[in-house]
Amino acid sequence: MMTPGIASDAELPLYEGVTLDDVVLVTSPEAAAEACQTLRVQDVIGFDTESKPTFSKGELSSGPHLIQLATASRVYLFPVGGLANLDGIKAILESAQILKVGFGLESDLAQLRSRLGIEARNILDLSRALLNETGKHSLGAKTAVAKYFGRRLQKSKRTTTSNWANPRLTGRQILYAANDAQVALRVYRAALNDGLKPR
Repeated sequence: MMTPGIASDAELPLYEGVTLDDVVLVTSPEAAAEACQTLRVQDVIGFDTESKPTFSKGELSSGPHLIQLATASRVYLFPVGGLANLDGIKAILESAQILKVGFGLESDLAQLRSRLGIEARNILDLSRALLNETGKHSLGAKTAVAKYFGRRLQKSKRTTTSNWANPRLTGRQILYAANDAQVALRVYRAALNDGLKPR
């Protein structure tokens, strides 16, 4: 069902999002320290995680395998299996001073808690904060991008269900993951201008 006042996907121009030049794949302690130094001074950041999908009934996810944190100009991707120390990212996610915004974060937060012992705080799930006009359904990233930017957010199912535990991510995976985090930050800023009350 289409949200009133929003054109159908086919009618909207494509949301361009970030480029590979905007993304930092954090694979060393030095890169992690530099990324965390930048992220620590932000008031709000875009946030998401990716996990290798499960296909068998009853199979438990071993994710998250990738943690994405975005500023207005950069997106930092942290491959969980490639970093020996996650203390810096834990401090950022548990900080009460930095607001973390994203879409559909319930399972992300549960996996961070159960697998990595990270109790993320000061989280704003935009899927709940930006309810559509009926107030009955959560607002997803695709609908939010159409609503606030008049653009079509392309999300490939093939990339969504790809192997996020792979130590060598493809360019397509990197852009997909980076956009997931940064689009949340951009939507949040647009929603504030549109009257969203931060909480």
